[in-house]
Amino acid sequence: MAKHAGVSKAAVSKVIRNDYGVSDAMRERVRRAIDELGYRPQAAARALRGRAFTIGVLMRHIGIPFYAEIMTGLVDQLAESDYQAIMIQGGTRDKTEKRALDALIDRQVDGILLIAPLVGRTQVEQVAREIPTVVLGRHVRSPAYDSIVDDDRVGSELVMDHLIALGHRRIGHITFNQEQGRAAEHVPRIRAETYERVMRDHGFADEIAVVATSYSEEGGYDGARELLSRSPRPTAIFAGSDEAALGVLAALHEAGLSVPDDISVVGYDNTRLAAHPNIALTTVNQDGVVMGRMAGRLLLERIEGRTSAVHFSVVPSLVVRRSTAAPGSG
Repeated sequence: MAKHAGVSKAAVSKVIRNDYGVSDAMRERVRRAIDELGYRPQAAARALRGRAFTIGVLMRHIGIPFYAEIMTGLVDQLAESDYQAIMIQGGTRDKTEKRALDALIDRQVDGILLIAPLVGRTQVEQVAREIPTVVLGRHVRSPAYDSIVDDDRVGSELVMDHLIALGHRRIGHITFNQEQGRAAEHVPRIRAETYERVMRDHGFADEIAVVATSYSEEGGYDGARELLSRSPRPTAIFAGSDEAALGVLAALHEAGLSVPDDISVVGYDNTRLAAHPNIALTTVNQDGVVMGRMAGRLLLERIEGRTSAVHFSVVPSLVVRRSTAAPGSG
């Protein structure tokens, strides 16, 4: 930036700090260079002062079990480096997420991991031009940043093929009722569209039942109650996440229904709770720890100078446990 403005780095630093001893003409040249290069003042300051050895992680909510597994992988990857990770919660609204993202930028982190962000591609690219960025959980590629995804179409097909092979026809699906769920590259929409496509391909179009709530226990509970109110009720429920599946199990227990004798339940993520012997949830494994490790590796490579974009996809697998079986007579 100093070269672009035709001044010294010391002059740029003084303008950013609003110090004395800088002429109006020089101040204008530096500010013009900042605007032309698209720098935030914090990014300009970062270029002058060096590294903070900090990776910022933006996630919807720190309590989501799958995100905890991503963080485990990230921290493991960073353990042999000088970098530390800090987390910030963006929530489920554009406004709160933007505020959280700005907070990371203003803290001059050296890299950013965005987990399932609401922000659009153009805004992510603006951030990535200032700070090395990895986006996890968005099916969109860009030359400006790296991306990590699970093949959600394959994962959803595994769920549906498993349930249909067991003999299920009335299969309900719980998806995410948020603005980002309607964007073509977002995970909830891909999983819901795959569910509907497989149902139609097998001639079960009349049995399609989608409830849009959230990928949370509360969302799964509410979604299951709505599906149970329909007649005839489903014999299987595909929840969009393990967390939502836990809410489904609670609703079924409350209704006096048995899993899997009355209704089979499938989740997505293969979190640690899914393997608990009292839950034994059939689910899709997309290995959050591997995703977190890859995110750390890609960020460190970006920080060290790599400019070419990398797109990493995890191949999912179905983990079959006791929550699914052939339709019973319950």
